[in-house]
Amino acid sequence: MAELHAQNLMLAYDDTCIIPNLSVTIPDGQITVLVGANGCGKSTLLRGISRLLKPKRGSVVLDGADIWKMPTKQLAKQLGILPQGPTAPEGLTVHELVAQGRYPHQSWLQQWSREDEHVTQEALAITNLTDFADRPVDTLSGGQRQRAWIAMTLAQDSDTILLDEPTTFLDLAYQIDVLDLLHDLNVARGKTIVMVLHDLNHACRYADNLIALRDGHIVAQGYPSDIVTADMVYAVFGIACTIIPDPITNTPLVIPSSKAMNSKSLTNSFNPQPSWVAIRG
Repeated sequence: MAELHAQNLMLAYDDTCIIPNLSVTIPDGQITVLVGANGCGKSTLLRGISRLLKPKRGSVVLDGADIWKMPTKQLAKQLGILPQGPTAPEGLTVHELVAQGRYPHQSWLQQWSREDEHVTQEALAITNLTDFADRPVDTLSGGQRQRAWIAMTLAQDSDTILLDEPTTFLDLAYQIDVLDLLHDLNVARGKTIVMVLHDLNHACRYADNLIALRDGHIVAQGYPSDIVTADMVYAVFGIACTIIPDPITNTPLVIPSSKAMNSKSLTNSFNPQPSWVAIRG
């Protein structure tokens, strides 16, 4: 597998610097999750290591080669990216969308092949979308649409898949469906997964490698059970919390403190005399 590494990375939009100087290595064959408060640089970092945003300074190296010096098709064979909120042209079927993942493997001399069709059908099967192959993408539910886009990245057949907030706008059942699918791809097929998640508890459940960011800097990186503490959560999100073991996975479960809830609990628990006193006598 190819190692993905960023060195002294500076990322900015016009004159606004989001990540001033960051170095990080993405472990092969693991699920890496980027977490942090809004505006901390999660999505910007993902765009930087996927060649969607050119760095002002520094480099991103994949298997020893600078990604900005690699031919586009060669990079696409090794690195798949699913940006936030992708949209498909109206009327495009699920099969047609997934088949677009085979573009890096085609050339003027080699158009659509049996291998392309086999890989496309396999991607549909893995994501449980075979029965939806002829359905227009825009008629699917949110969870089904997200699986269709993941199927497209699978058809691309790259070792590393990067996803920007793949569970955004999905209800809880679909969130777990998508995250379980990515977990299965990692375990069964050895895919390196890198994704941005907003839900810290989901991140703790699914990540082998958690990267917590604040103001464009890495605050902590490692296995969730090793780095997720109340101090780390406060440093990254600015909120006090209690951390207990998740009863299902035994990973850290973050229970945020709330002044409103604490006040409500105190009010409900304070009752100086029984209610019957008011009507007695």
